[in-house]
Amino acid sequence: MAESPAIADATEPDLAGLVEIYNEVIATSTAVYSSDPVSLGDRRDWWQARTAQGYPVLVARDARGVCGFSTFGDFRAWPGYRFTVEHTVHVRADGRGRGVGTLLVQALFPRAARLGKHVMIAGVDAANDASIRFHERLGFEQRGRLREVGFKFNRWLDLVFLQRRI
Repeated sequence: MAESPAIADATEPDLAGLVEIYNEVIATSTAVYSSDPVSLGDRRDWWQARTAQGYPVLVARDARGVCGFSTFGDFRAWPGYRFTVEHTVHVRADGRGRGVGTLLVQALFPRAARLGKHVMIAGVDAANDASIRFHERLGFEQRGRLREVGFKFNRWLDLVFLQRRI
């Protein structure tokens, strides 16, 4: 990547770009096990809830605007899981494979550490070899595969869990 995008906490004006990226991912891939696009209002509520919990929503910005986003949230609601978070990262189609996702996920690690988190989880569609390799390059290790737990595009999907200590 010729020039690294700026990574920052998302602001309300960033949400339209975030929605555009997320809806493209929903429409074209199994990275999100949903077929329903989100609205700006949906993402505003999600962003407000996430930040109210003290969790980051980060964006990468380039000359065209928001080119990616990342965040993490509770892995599970039970108190025994309070030191574990699950992250998500999505990059605009024209920026994939250029280091944006790496910057966004790496920026999450110190934020999670400051919150006292111990482990970060990634849930990845088992057929998404590129995402699995991406996570492994960032120090995540495969820890489990759940067979046929998702359904999209008229087929059953397997989910791979990867984890990394913070």
